Amino acid sequence: MTTIEVKTVDATGPRSTREILAWSRVTVEPALRAAVNTLSPSMRHIAGYHFGWWNEHGQLPQAPEKSTGGKAIRPTLVLLSAQAVGGVAATAVPAAAALELAHNFSLVHDDVMDGDRTRRHRPTVWSVFGLNAAILAGDALLTLALDVLAASGHPAATDTTRMLSAAIQDLVEGQRADVDLEQRTEVTLAECISMAQRKTGALIECACAVGATFGGGSPGQVKHFRRFGAHLGLAFQHVDDLLGIWGDPAVTGKPVYSDLLSRKKSLPVVAALTSGTPAGPELAELYQREAPLSDTDLAHAADLIDIAGGRTWSQTQVDELLAQAMRDLESASPILRAAQELGALARQATHRDN
Repeated sequence: MTTIEVKTVDATGPRSTREILAWSRVTVEPALRAAVNTLSPSMRHIAGYHFGWWNEHGQLPQAPEKSTGGKAIRPTLVLLSAQAVGGVAATAVPAAAALELAHNFSLVHDDVMDGDRTRRHRPTVWSVFGLNAAILAGDALLTLALDVLAASGHPAATDTTRMLSAAIQDLVEGQRADVDLEQRTEVTLAECISMAQRKTGALIECACAVGATFGGGSPGQVKHFRRFGAHLGLAFQHVDDLLGIWGDPAVTGKPVYSDLLSRKKSLPVVAALTSGTPAGPELAELYQREAPLSDTDLAHAADLIDIAGGRTWSQTQVDELLAQAMRDLESASPILRAAQELGALARQATHRDN
């Protein structure tokens, strides 16, 4: 494991990732709620449902629901990145809220495009309120994200709003490429990696760069935090893709083999398809069938990806990308405690059960 060099030592030891994420949620949620409360009643109702604050009728849940608020990785990265360059987390709360709003815009629209009916162990927005309402709610969250950041009053508000806008443009292009790859028979691994870097990596990269900027980091530090986020973001997508095939539904909130059922050209799938092994063409034949894949077909497809080396390749990429991210973090000469917590968060985010 890379040893992180530091410029300041904090006498207080690092928190666990559970404590870090809980702190982030408590810190950012009031700003999120305040922002959502500025939406029109119809959009506020849908957004609050998506965030798990109330049910589809606008009522508080009768009992606590499992994992309805998401992982809060991006806002946590914003807060810790601000602290890591010597800033105060409270100053970066508007930026953290903006990144979480932008991320959730992408989730609402992603569920529409993929036709997914379940997210965070609940019915998705479109499956409850309809396609049109879901699209409009996603649009509302996106515009709200930019407004929150622009209205933050921070000296870097204009620059960071442009950073977020650029990241969203990359995200949209990555999503477009993802949809395009689903329609094509031949897909290269380089195309799939590029898609993942934009679709997932761009916003995580932005979270780290914006956080460092709000914390008063130097241009050099912001550059290193941007690279840290870029490598972490791609590793995160590898893990999501592994979970999309082999993940436990109790953990992911989605059905087993969900990505195979929709025949997604995810990273381990494309690695298998282009592996040059006998399992590759057999997997391609399954993916090209017009009829829906049976449970037996889905299990066989997962085995073929494993046999072709797609699973091992993605797992190896996760380790290599995480190591590079940690080197980037070290190069930023961060504050000790925040750096330790960023490292722990990065390891937890890239080593979920798969």
